[in-house]
Amino acid sequence: MPIFDTHCHIDVEDFDADRAEVLRAARAAGVQDMLVPGVQRSTWPSLIALCEGDPHLHLALGMHPVYLQQHQDTDIPALVEAVERHQPIAIGEIGLDWYVDGLDRNKQQALLERQLQVAQDAGLPVVLHVRKAHDAMLNTLKRYRLTGGFSHAFNGSLEQARRYLDMGFCLGFGGMLTYERSSRLRRLATELPVEAIVLETDAPDMTVASHQYERNSPAYLPDVLKTLAELKQMSEDEVAAQTTANAKQILGLI
Repeated sequence: MPIFDTHCHIDVEDFDADRAEVLRAARAAGVQDMLVPGVQRSTWPSLIALCEGDPHLHLALGMHPVYLQQHQDTDIPALVEAVERHQPIAIGEIGLDWYVDGLDRNKQQALLERQLQVAQDAGLPVVLHVRKAHDAMLNTLKRYRLTGGFSHAFNGSLEQARRYLDMGFCLGFGGMLTYERSSRLRRLATELPVEAIVLETDAPDMTVASHQYERNSPAYLPDVLKTLAELKQMSEDEVAAQTTANAKQILGLI
């Protein structure tokens, strides 16, 4: 059963030496489709070229809050133009990061809101990066008419999860789920309906337990699938089918 990696940075330089081999290994492991989010304007051209060359690599464009110092005011009109010209299927990776020291929260908020407006105007879902800021994000999302999206690497509370679901979002679970010490995250995944969940790797980051301290790869997504199936007491085929359907529904691929 094919599975969908809803968050994979296969475009970054970590994969320059062996990207084709990594993609072959991922496809051999059953990972048919990947959503590849942009993080800053300077990386968009190579990302666009990569996704245009492979129908199973799906383009998202956005500006990540961690790269706040690299973003310019002119990036927003450039994003609007890129959306019109290259037709990404989502806006992202965008969000709020209150974990990293030194990132101006007001500037993050302003950047987020401008990108949410682009998503609303284009009728596109969003890929959210949220650390230590779920309530602020949820309160912001209420002001926009969005088509949903993904809360990437979700680590909030069950109550926050339900608020995202009420807004048409799915929650991304990745490599951290495979660590036995992730008891809170595993409990959350158990309590949520599988219809609320999508799978992701965030490769090259946040690798699975069986490859700890190594570069993460989309080929390792079956480890996340296996763990989730065990937690949900479902077959891997059932979880693969539902999470893939969830991803495609959000992204308008069905």
